[in-house]
Amino acid sequence: MPAAELIELWRGDMLESAHRGHAVVWDRGGMVESWGEPGTVIFPRSSCKMIQALPLVESGAADAAGLTDEHLALACASHQGARIHVQRVAAWLDGLGMAEGDLRCGAHMPPDPAESRLLICSDESPCQLHNNCSGKHAGFLTWTRHHGAGPEYHQPDHPLQQSIRAAFEAVTGEPSPGYGIDGCSAPNFATSVAGLARAMARFAGAEDGGGPVNADRGGLRRSAMARLTRAMAAHPALVAGEGRACTNLMRAMGGQVAVKTGAEGVFVAIAPARGMGIALKIVDGATRASEAAITALLVRHGLLAPDHPVVGACLTDPLRNCRGVEVGALRLADGFSPAR
Repeated sequence: MPAAELIELWRGDMLESAHRGHAVVWDRGGMVESWGEPGTVIFPRSSCKMIQALPLVESGAADAAGLTDEHLALACASHQGARIHVQRVAAWLDGLGMAEGDLRCGAHMPPDPAESRLLICSDESPCQLHNNCSGKHAGFLTWTRHHGAGPEYHQPDHPLQQSIRAAFEAVTGEPSPGYGIDGCSAPNFATSVAGLARAMARFAGAEDGGGPVNADRGGLRRSAMARLTRAMAAHPALVAGEGRACTNLMRAMGGQVAVKTGAEGVFVAIAPARGMGIALKIVDGATRASEAAITALLVRHGLLAPDHPVVGACLTDPLRNCRGVEVGALRLADGFSPAR
C-alpha cells in the first residue's frame, strides 16, 4: 500500500498542503490498526532513544554510576539546550570523571531562546553540551566507562553500538536492514514502522511484566524498558523543553504516557496502562504534520482528552497570521479520524 493521506492544511476553502504517511498502533494482541504501509522501512531517528538507552540500564552501567530517573530522561532526550539540560549533563559527565570534550555529538546553537541569547550576548560559541543529543551521549559514555570500551563509542563497530543493534532488533522483532549516521554522529538503525510500533508496545507491556523479550535477558530487559518509560513520562521538560510538543503532550497526559519525536516526521508513543505502542512517519518529513498526527492518535485511543489545550495547539486551533487574522486550519484527512 502507498502512504496514506493523514494531515491536510487548508487556507480559506482551498487545500494548500497534504501530508502523507504511515502509522501503526500495536498492543498486547498485535497490530490494532494501521494507515499506509506498515512494512515501510524508515530511520526512526531520535524517536528510538529509549531503545538506544537499553544497554545503559540492563547492563548495570546506570546503577553502577548512580544514575537517577532524571539522568535516564536525559538519555532519551532531544532537548532544547536550556540551562536545565546543559547543567545536568555537565554534572553527569563530571561525576564520571569526564568532560564535554569526551562527547562525540558535536556542537550546535541551542534552540532554547534564553540560552541562545546568553551565548550571543556573551559572544560565546555553543559547546557539545548544547547538542540536543548530549544526554544520550552522556549515557553512551557511562556504558563505555563501565565496560572499559574505547572512546570512539559512536563508531558503528564499537561494542556499544553492536549492543544497541542487538537490543534494537530484539524489541522491534525484526533484523535491521542497515543504518544511517544520525545528526549526532551515532548510527541510527532502520526498521519498519510496524517494527517500531511493536517495540513501543513491548516497552508499554514491560510495565506489567508482559510481552516477549530476549530469553537470555528476561526480567532485566523488562525492568530496563519500564524504568526508561517511567523516567521519560516523569520528566517531560528534560526529554524536550518548554514549548515542545513532546513535553506538552506528556504533561497533558499526566505522566501516564511517554511520547518521543524524531527528525523527518517520526513520532512514537508508549502507553503502559493499555500495553499500547504507536509509531508514525510523515513521508515529507514535516514536524507540524507528525505532531498533529500523533495528537490525533492519542485522542483516538482515549489517551488524551480531546478538549485539552495541547490538542488545539497541535491540531485543532485555527492558523492565524501575524495580525491575528484567522487564515487556515489543519484537518485530518478522510479516513484518519480521531474517533473510533
